[in-house]
Amino acid sequence: MLKKFYLKKLLVCGITIFTILLIYVIPTNEEEKLKITEEVEYVNKDLDTSIIFLNDSNNYLGMTKIITNSKDTVSKAKELLEALIIDGTKQDSIPNGFKAIIPSNTKIRSLTYDNKVIKVDFSSELLNTNKETEEKIIEAIVYTLTSIDDVEFVIIYMEGELLTTLPQSKITLPSTLDRSFGINKEYNLNSTKDINKTTIYYISEFNDNEYYVPVTKVTNDDRSKIEIIVDELSSSNLYKTNLMSYLNSNTKLLSVNENEDELVVNFNSGIFNDINTEEILEEVIYTISMSINDNYSINTVVFNVEDKEIYKSVLKSIE
Repeated sequence: MLKKFYLKKLLVCGITIFTILLIYVIPTNEEEKLKITEEVEYVNKDLDTSIIFLNDSNNYLGMTKIITNSKDTVSKAKELLEALIIDGTKQDSIPNGFKAIIPSNTKIRSLTYDNKVIKVDFSSELLNTNKETEEKIIEAIVYTLTSIDDVEFVIIYMEGELLTTLPQSKITLPSTLDRSFGINKEYNLNSTKDINKTTIYYISEFNDNEYYVPVTKVTNDDRSKIEIIVDELSSSNLYKTNLMSYLNSNTKLLSVNENEDELVVNFNSGIFNDINTEEILEEVIYTISMSINDNYSINTVVFNVEDKEIYKSVLKSIE
């Protein structure tokens, strides 16, 4: 579903480039035609996409992709951060239905990468925003940068000083941020003790194009995170009408087994889209797998149905 959407965007881009070449260079012989074909193929091979978290039309930070040109970690990180800045240099690459979140005129003063950690220093404009938005800015930065291969942690500075407190909400930030910070947070607390933060990926839609939205549930629920994930995704009445899940409400989690870097989740047959073909919807695999990825330190999810292996999901390949 999402793969087809991005392949379509790449195809359109490739056709546009080819058309421009035809306008400016009309080949007169086979040699020139071959040269243009080779150039177009080279450009298309160079096109790459990267995950970014941008504000959607429902004011959630949604996961989408933009075309990026950079190959190394530092350059790619800078390019993605530029796309997060309102009126930044990458605004033309933002998909319809999404918008940047970092205040305009924000500058990236420096950015370094070492041993899975990105350190980025912003200008003071970073938090020139309202109380409701400043935490979302941090969430967008952290989730976008940790979507890059081999990046797990982010350290944010502002004007050379470590950012430890958000000025308006007074929220205290860890010196080193990762996805445990959460995103699109929803609070349902009865106590300040035994707090459980569980991030769950839902599906949203804009102009018939579906994308994923992570929501971090902050509760006193003492169940395991995988139990919370399955229960939320299989709920017949989602708490927000613009967030969807395709997991059947009859789905039951029978058992869970964690082995080193692998999580084996065993369901009843309610998880099947078609019990005769024993197929699980791609959207179901993605929402469960990405939710597990943000809550467990593992590389692979094995989907069993009544102890029979149906599908194995390598987490890095699903993004």
